[in-house]
Amino acid sequence: MSSARLEPRISNNALRVLERRYLRSDVNGNLTETPEELFQRVAANIASAERRYGDNKNRLFWEDIYYNMMASLDFLPNSPTLMNAGAELQQLSACFVLPIDDSMESIFETIKNTALIHKSGGGTGFSFSRIRPKNDRVKTTKGISSGPISFMTVFDAATETVKQGGTRRGANMAILRVDHPDILDFITAKKDNRKLNNFNISVAITEEFMEAVKADRDYELINPHGGDVVDKISAKKVYQMIVELAWKNGEPGIVFIDRLNKDNPTPNAGMIESTNPCGEQPLLPYESCNLGSINLSHMVTTTDEKAKIDFDKLGETVRRATRFLDDVIDVNRYPLSQIKDKTLANRKIGLGVMGFADALVRMEISYDSEEALEVAEEIMGFIQRESTAMSLVLAEERGAFPNFKGSRFDTEDSSKRRNATTTTIAPTGTLSIIASCSSGVEPLFAVAFIRHVMDNDELVEINPVFEEIARREGFFSEEMMKKIAEEGTVQGIEEIPEKWRRIFVTAHDITPEWHIRIQAAFQKYTDNAVSKTVNFPNSATKEDVEEVYIKAYEMGCKGVTIYRDGSRQEQVLNIGSVNRETEDGELELGDDLGGLLKPRPRPEVTTGKTHKMTTGCGNLYVTINEDEHGPFEVFTQMGKAGGCSASQSEAISRLISLSLRAGIDPKQIVKQLRGIRCPNPGWEKGGMILSCSDAIARAIERYFLEEKSPAGHKVAKMSAGYLDKVAGFCPDCGGVMEHEGGCAVCRECGFSKCG
Repeated sequence: MSSARLEPRISNNALRVLERRYLRSDVNGNLTETPEELFQRVAANIASAERRYGDNKNRLFWEDIYYNMMASLDFLPNSPTLMNAGAELQQLSACFVLPIDDSMESIFETIKNTALIHKSGGGTGFSFSRIRPKNDRVKTTKGISSGPISFMTVFDAATETVKQGGTRRGANMAILRVDHPDILDFITAKKDNRKLNNFNISVAITEEFMEAVKADRDYELINPHGGDVVDKISAKKVYQMIVELAWKNGEPGIVFIDRLNKDNPTPNAGMIESTNPCGEQPLLPYESCNLGSINLSHMVTTTDEKAKIDFDKLGETVRRATRFLDDVIDVNRYPLSQIKDKTLANRKIGLGVMGFADALVRMEISYDSEEALEVAEEIMGFIQRESTAMSLVLAEERGAFPNFKGSRFDTEDSSKRRNATTTTIAPTGTLSIIASCSSGVEPLFAVAFIRHVMDNDELVEINPVFEEIARREGFFSEEMMKKIAEEGTVQGIEEIPEKWRRIFVTAHDITPEWHIRIQAAFQKYTDNAVSKTVNFPNSATKEDVEEVYIKAYEMGCKGVTIYRDGSRQEQVLNIGSVNRETEDGELELGDDLGGLLKPRPRPEVTTGKTHKMTTGCGNLYVTINEDEHGPFEVFTQMGKAGGCSASQSEAISRLISLSLRAGIDPKQIVKQLRGIRCPNPGWEKGGMILSCSDAIARAIERYFLEEKSPAGHKVAKMSAGYLDKVAGFCPDCGGVMEHEGGCAVCRECGFSKCG
């Protein structure tokens, strides 16, 4: 029996993201698909798998079900499924792990396979632990090994090349065992933020290592080529180095590798060595997994004026989504035959959630509360049971996954399962934008924030539930919303009743301990792992980070990613907070200009610094001068080149100078210029320079990364406010990036650093 099809309710921002990244277009870039047609395309394609197990009527029934799940935004599959289902590519999985053996042939074969996966929209994880350490003798060539870190840079460069032509950014996870001889080099591999920008890195922590840390004793480093012990070093010192680097810039993360293998459902099929780029999906070599997320904000119902989880609706959605994801496996077109074989043998799926923070708000529960922990365990325990039950039903209909025999489910009293795993908590950066809900199991990032639009106007965007409550309770005002957007939090704003300040806590209002406790609550009932960022304030100490790592280990987490505000250079972009004199001249209002800003006069002598930037048009030299109040003017010189590039750069620099002299906040200038693309980008150590405009913006950023300005003024790197807590600017649209789920995402255009 066919059900009536719903009309999608897509927000304006979600529509922009869909148009930019998901909807199909012709060769001229003109859209040929609507959101409704996208969901129809995906539903029809996935439901076509039902023909293998029933008649055509069954297929049409499930096509309607699948369409309505997506159109209602109750459930969305991972991005490659939305992009590629029913299209020529037909590659539907988000997560892949590829093996790397200790040979040149294996390394470069894997690089080739990585390129194919990235081209198809997937992300890749690797363990570099099998590669012999640097300076080890290579008998076949009588040469010296360059070690795993050197090969990571080759993978990074290949990813940079491939990602330029796609709608999704190629992303990688690099993992190295803590007992590898090159572990210290690996831990510090991203100390320079300009290196390995296409990689997340995590140390594979063993139980033996953690016990050695607790006992403050040495542990063994083992050469993977031959298995010889080559050294013994202090476990505590290595652990403290991991903590220090994570405190400094958020990497490396840690993965409890023995714990992953303890829960490996198919040890008969191999050992788990790595995860996908965000760490939530442990996979065997050559295995892939497709993910999907249920929108918990749509699973709340109100009875007798009391909001609670609608478990009837949630259960029905879980069962349907589990079937959907199992169907994806059958209609997927795999980039490699080895991946197809391994994926079909285990049939792993990863059903997760988004909108958890929104659901808590609707139930008037604070994220950092014991009640929230109870809700998290209740919801995820229910999803785990229902998805497992559906997998048992599917096994009866279609058969168990081929590697069931010898799996940890293969016991005398067990029923067969269709899927080796059913649950994963993935980051949902772009999906949550489409669904207009909070991301994954993260807290709210902000209650209100300022969105910059193309006509240079600024709009205050407000959490819809907060606006609804504020209007209902009578404390809404435009001025207050702007204040919240500037502060990034409702805490300390007395006009807001204390009850709502307690409920509308954001990621940076919550202590790290509560971040990890929520992660652990979800992990308790998740087959795979939980992708989440533990946020720290800039003032956090290394001891604070160490404490969270210990709690993650003790509470049963499978890994942890932390981020301390302002710890990465790319994030230190609060470039309006230079200490300045506030006397006459900073912002003059001229009566003859009708109240408009009048630029302050240029002094006879200025002090500055010149930055050399590599662009596609040649070297661009950007000079930034300052007076006693701060940055004052910008000059550019285009090497020996002339023509349009030089003249346009000069025009841009003149307008920047005028803006600076008029007191315009430099971070707003950078927002305008950062990420502007031209057909001829350039390349330097810090990454791709997209255009001359982008180069000037980056030079201004670098100016503010100095401890002191050229004239000796101290530069205040951080100040209170929303922009201090973001993860830099989006290279696609110039919007702000937010750390979440072990990744960074732009909620303006949907760009994600992790694909």
